[in-house]
Amino acid sequence: MSEIKVPAMGESITEGTVSRWLVKEGETVNQGDVLLELETDKVNIEISAEESGVLEKIIRQEGETVEIGETIGTLGAGTGGGSGAPASQPAAEQQQAPAPEAVAVAVATPPAAAAPESSENGTKTASPAARKLARERGIELDQVQSKDPIGRVYQEDVKSHNTQAPASTPAPASKAPAAPASSPAAGGSTYAKPVERQRMSRRRATIAKRLVEAQQTAAMLTTFNEVDMTAIMDVRKRRKDKFKEKHDIGLGFMSFFTKAVVGALKKFPTINAEIDGEDVVLKKYYDIGIAVSAKEGLVVPVVRDADRLGFAEIEKSIADLASKARSNSLALSDLQGGTFTITNGGTFGSLLSTPILNTPQVGILGMHKIQLRPVAIDAERMENRPMMYIALSYDHRIIDGSEAVRFLVTVKELLEDPESLLIEG
Repeated sequence: MSEIKVPAMGESITEGTVSRWLVKEGETVNQGDVLLELETDKVNIEISAEESGVLEKIIRQEGETVEIGETIGTLGAGTGGGSGAPASQPAAEQQQAPAPEAVAVAVATPPAAAAPESSENGTKTASPAARKLARERGIELDQVQSKDPIGRVYQEDVKSHNTQAPASTPAPASKAPAAPASSPAAGGSTYAKPVERQRMSRRRATIAKRLVEAQQTAAMLTTFNEVDMTAIMDVRKRRKDKFKEKHDIGLGFMSFFTKAVVGALKKFPTINAEIDGEDVVLKKYYDIGIAVSAKEGLVVPVVRDADRLGFAEIEKSIADLASKARSNSLALSDLQGGTFTITNGGTFGSLLSTPILNTPQVGILGMHKIQLRPVAIDAERMENRPMMYIALSYDHRIIDGSEAVRFLVTVKELLEDPESLLIEG
């Protein structure tokens, strides 16, 4: 027998959450087969079998928090068989095994010690995550409608269950009178009208924690400016077809902004720094984080050595990282070590925002929606121009207001004169 342990996943990750077991107890696996998915605050990890054998026991169930090095299951020698009785089942019981369809359900059922089928929350067969969620919400599993052909209840079934009790069901006489709607319950406040309670994913909880920490630890201020995007849009219009044909990637706005940020960071190095105790660490490289909205929450993969990359290389790097983010296939190395971050709320229609620092970085640039606005060209002439508001949030502990303003002006000037990006960026 060998133990299935949570592997080390980087210095900054100490624990994770069992997201989903892909193998049931008693099933045979080959070396390299994926056993389960583990969710961490940064990336989702697949844990594979280090040797062939039978999954004898699942120790930590779906939804449980586990630490690095912890044993979460055991793998034994043998041929097992997902359609037969578990390897640990006594021989007498194996002789009375039900039909194959019923066996599949029985194998998927957690051990009685972990989640009794009949003594805890109903008699229906259900996944560990469904039982845990039902307990948290006070739902009887017998009342949950399953979408599974064989009647097994899953977490999604519990989530979609109407938690309101039927109006005709009388309360047991032995129970105490119901508390007022405003009184707190064991798991939080009760509500007079229907609600749905969802547990934060580990990544979402970590994002929430880090954003609060950033606001509490940094002296964060935001300064604004606006960019006339006419020149960039003209370049893209004239060059996009040849660019696409040559590089097999579209010419987007992010490469222009990345180049402009690098040029401005070279001019104002303190904004490419971080605070380490009473020291300021000035970084002589330009690893630019690009915020990407994924299903599990915001992630910031990093474009390495952006100052050494051309427009096509930057566009390809961003496209690749965004694709990996949305498929939950980012590696830790994709997320670590950024020196400055760019976030584009304009893709969702945001006209103006104050981005929060991605600590320990001391600067973040916010892009916004491009919108036609009347602009005074001179004292007598007005034109409708494609304008974008940009915002720089910065840590006032080491960056003065004048420095931040001049940084943002530099970004603006570089964007409004795209040819300068070839020199300054």
